[in-house]
Amino acid sequence: MSSIFLYIYSSAIKKVIHLFVARSICFFVMATGQLFSRTTQALFYNYKQLPIQRMLDFDFLCGRETPSVAGIINPGSEGFQKLFFGQEEIAIPVHSTIEAACAAHPTADVFINFASFRSAAASSMAALKQPTIRVAAIIAEGVPESDTKQLIAYARANNKVVIGPATVGGIQAGAFKIGDTAGTIDNVIQCKLYRPGSVGFVSKSGGMSNELYNTIARVTDGIYEGIAIGGDVFPGSTLSDHVLRFNNIPQIKMMVVLGELGGRDEYSLVEALKQGKVQKPVVAWVSGTCARLFKSEVQFGHAGAKSGGELESAQAKNQALRDAGAVVPTSYEAFEAAIKETFEKLVEEGKITPIKEITPPPIPEDLSTAIKSGKVRAPTHIISTISDDRGEEPCYAGVPMSSIIEKGYGVGDVISLLWFKRSLPRYCTQFIEICIMLCADHGPCVSGAHNTIVTARAGKDLVSSLVSGLLTIGPRFGGAIDDAARYFKDAHDRGLTPYEFVESMKKKGIRVPGIGHRIKNRDNKDKRVELLQKFARTHFPSVKYMEYAVQVETYTLSKANNLVLNVDGAIGSLFLDLLAGSGLFTKQEIDEIVEIGYLNGLFVLARSIGLIGHTFDQKRLKQPLYRHPWEDVLYTK
Repeated sequence: MSSIFLYIYSSAIKKVIHLFVARSICFFVMATGQLFSRTTQALFYNYKQLPIQRMLDFDFLCGRETPSVAGIINPGSEGFQKLFFGQEEIAIPVHSTIEAACAAHPTADVFINFASFRSAAASSMAALKQPTIRVAAIIAEGVPESDTKQLIAYARANNKVVIGPATVGGIQAGAFKIGDTAGTIDNVIQCKLYRPGSVGFVSKSGGMSNELYNTIARVTDGIYEGIAIGGDVFPGSTLSDHVLRFNNIPQIKMMVVLGELGGRDEYSLVEALKQGKVQKPVVAWVSGTCARLFKSEVQFGHAGAKSGGELESAQAKNQALRDAGAVVPTSYEAFEAAIKETFEKLVEEGKITPIKEITPPPIPEDLSTAIKSGKVRAPTHIISTISDDRGEEPCYAGVPMSSIIEKGYGVGDVISLLWFKRSLPRYCTQFIEICIMLCADHGPCVSGAHNTIVTARAGKDLVSSLVSGLLTIGPRFGGAIDDAARYFKDAHDRGLTPYEFVESMKKKGIRVPGIGHRIKNRDNKDKRVELLQKFARTHFPSVKYMEYAVQVETYTLSKANNLVLNVDGAIGSLFLDLLAGSGLFTKQEIDEIVEIGYLNGLFVLARSIGLIGHTFDQKRLKQPLYRHPWEDVLYTK
């Protein structure tokens, strides 16, 4: 290097250094020691299950008595989130605002912000303005630089610390960690982060922090505190800010710094070293020396990792740090050896007493993880055979949703899949749809509709009104379809004549289900019954059960004019013909369908349509509270 270039180079460095002197001094006033301890608690903004659980697992690993996450802030939500603290399941409060969370947890002084880059600055500023918050970690990348500058200015003016943006966070070994810092629990254990070591570490890169935690654990007694300041152009705190802090923490005996090309942050550390503000050994490396191999300027991973000239190159920074007294290896490959040599020298000098190794407690494995790895088997709590929502689209009885739409399936087809677990012939599904249409409503005077109307007029919601009507369905109202099918089938299959069947029911004191109507009679039969019978005679292969029901009706009409086959009896007998005639069901399956109550399900499904309609009708008409008239009540002693 020529003498002229050396003069220009050194003069330029001095100018750069002076720009960072004031900033370094400001932080020295702001934070002179540890940021975290074994009692530090945080507020977590924008709920993310995995990083919170990793924090809690780290707490358990370190033997903390209290969880490090005091509360969660999820805008618009309140309540609790269940997570694990060791083997114990705990409920962490969820707050809808930063102000509410800070008021509820006044001892939580760290704000961990997992908001997106769009809202990270505003939420971080809101947190920093709370008197209880001392440190804010901003995880998002790409926070607008103007917003970051405002955060930095506010934090420094109010003696607060900002870590990030674009950071993974930080960690104090054996005490507290931010979010995903250090990665998985296996990595935390491998890096011996469950107990404090003697090394203070600071880096711009979160990913490289994990690598260096491992390296430091191999050649020293581990880290005491590690910080990733973030890779954006304007980090909330600098490398030198944290090195100066480390210098004032007695447990830290040496520092390891990993910088990168781009920006001039490292020069503030150079100035601090030259001014004697750092009395402990500093092992440093600035990555990005390969940038000179490229003919044009190269943008590396971080927004700030972009050389803006010779002074911002990795080579210039490494040389400046070396000249200032830091231990700087000749390459990254030699970084580990330099750290090891510095540590061993401190041990020889008696400045470091190697820490006695401890065995951390095992972290209970999540059931889902253990099942996937084949370590355990666990019984399921629910069995489902009719639908599956685990794939790309839901399936009904194995039929994808897209196929249902593409094939033009109707409501009857969906019912056949979900109720009977098979695709029924078109005449079967059409019959189901006809039943639903014919039974959807029977006017406002029947008990179900009446209950629904009264409830709706009492100001109740749709579900309450619907349920009040559905609860009237039973043996006396709409619930006789199953019984009708059951008795008609038993009598037919046993070969009983209508006379024998009716008289045997009479002796038992049981009315024949599906026979009788309060309004209809021999001369005014239910039109719905006639429509069902006509459809069945046209499309069904066999109507033996329906014909038997008609024969029973002929006998009962000889006893009374209103003992006609009603819609319950028609549907019950015809459904038996559908099941038996389709050839898709065994005798055992048919018996089971009737026994379970499938057929009443048709009436419940159909009548729900009408009851919902009555609810809407009353609310649309703005009908007042219903009171039954006195004149319609017989008052008697």
